[in-house]
Amino acid sequence: MEHVTGPGKPAKGCLFEPPGQESFSRKHLLLFRNDLCIVMLNRFPYANGHLLVAPVRHVADLTGLQALENAALMRLMQNCCSILRAHLKPHGINIGLNLGKVAGAGVDNHLHFHIVPRWDGDHNFMTVTAEIRTIPQHIENTFDMLLPDFQRLLDGGETL
Repeated sequence: MEHVTGPGKPAKGCLFEPPGQESFSRKHLLLFRNDLCIVMLNRFPYANGHLLVAPVRHVADLTGLQALENAALMRLMQNCCSILRAHLKPHGINIGLNLGKVAGAGVDNHLHFHIVPRWDGDHNFMTVTAEIRTIPQHIENTFDMLLPDFQRLLDGGETL
């Protein structure tokens, strides 16, 4: 509600570098962290299940990624799509990357992808026309639903 009703406390550090070394954190909506990549639920989502995928290393542009990071990010995004399809049954998925503030990046100094599930007749027009977002499920319930699949990935297993 702080985001909706007025300015909250400014975040310390980088959103995409949650404190600690844990592979997941409900407090930080961190679903997955390994040596190369992280997956988080977007705290201010456009749709239920809106994921953020980023390299662990603080890098601002695609050209700054190492080959291993690049490959790991793409594979992880494939896994994210599989997990979202299995649990949320979207009719489609938007994947986006904004490089630089002018391109729309809210956090422009740490590269991150948005993965947004979409459904026929969903509410996408509301965000565009009125900056309104409607989410049918509490974000912590979504976190709890998706976490087991991301934990399987960390344990070396493939997703669904």
